[in-house]
Amino acid sequence: MKLSDSKKRSETYYESIIRKGYSRRDFMKFVSFIGAYMGVEASGLGQIAKALETKKRLSVIWLHFQECTGCTESFIRSDHPIAADIILDNISLDYTETLMAASGHKAEAAKKTAMEENYGEYILCVEGAIPVKDDGVYCTIGGRTAVEILKEAAAGAKAIITFGSCSSYGGVQAAAPNPTGSVPVSDIIKNKPIIKVPGCPPIGEVMAGVIVHVIAFGKIPALDGQGRPEAFYSKRVHDSCYRRPYFDAGLFAKDFDDANAKRGYCLYKLGCRGPVTYNACGITKWNNGVSYPIQSGHPCLACSEKDFWDNGPFYERITNIPAFGLESTADDIGKVAVGAALGAAALHAVSANLVGRKEYKDIVKEGEENTKDI
Repeated sequence: MKLSDSKKRSETYYESIIRKGYSRRDFMKFVSFIGAYMGVEASGLGQIAKALETKKRLSVIWLHFQECTGCTESFIRSDHPIAADIILDNISLDYTETLMAASGHKAEAAKKTAMEENYGEYILCVEGAIPVKDDGVYCTIGGRTAVEILKEAAAGAKAIITFGSCSSYGGVQAAAPNPTGSVPVSDIIKNKPIIKVPGCPPIGEVMAGVIVHVIAFGKIPALDGQGRPEAFYSKRVHDSCYRRPYFDAGLFAKDFDDANAKRGYCLYKLGCRGPVTYNACGITKWNNGVSYPIQSGHPCLACSEKDFWDNGPFYERITNIPAFGLESTADDIGKVAVGAALGAAALHAVSANLVGRKEYKDIVKEGEENTKDI
């Protein structure tokens, strides 16, 4: 059954989900799924369900500026089909250059209508940095600069969500020497609440979870000091990494293709930024929860942290990182008493069901060898 745009907007999220063929059971599974990612306690799931059952669709305008569309690509591959439906249809995605069917003047007219009809109530999502050098000529759409378009759309927005490191921090476009003068949204818009969802790209479920939070609770989520949702950016990648026991034991891969890398040893010596990066990578993962960069054998590049592109060579190990309370710096791993360090590391590993008694002995032996050249 096809509905007009006006009738679609009058539907609740639940009505739209049921109309599309999902069952009540599917709906409640989605509520539990997205609630878990949002870090909502079981008692709060009822509030999410009630909001989706009773609230009308929220208008969303999604702008693209200096970017690669990776954030959109990540989002549309969300692990749950209803998550994609919530964003791509049910919330009334009134404008996005990448996904909308209309183009040219029709697309611009749709955006204008959405902003006028939902003034003060729509959510503005921004993907990509905004160039300001030379009057912003390095990114124009329909003859208008990104700066002009952003200011116009932000004026009537209830809140702004910056998806990806480009719109959150400036992205690779802002890397030195930043020839186009690229800046994040927060450098231009000062009078609106901004939720930063950095990453290159962010995880699809994180993106969906932020929007569902605004829908369900009618307010922006709790944010950290950088403006990122605490539910997804409060823990270091290092803290949930399955390679963490090897870090604590002083066992590191020295090359991408050496035997230790294949055994799953820590990638710290290959430049891993997990100890200084806050993101949900190791918990939520990408591609239906299958993997994330470290699990695929590549060090974390700290893509959810500000200026990650200018913070030194990606494959050079970092020092002075917060560890497990055993070492003053990462370069001191193993210089402390081997028995104490490896004993604590093994305790951590066993508690995580990652090593057994025999493996522990092997770790102690290899750890003693590894500490010689750190």
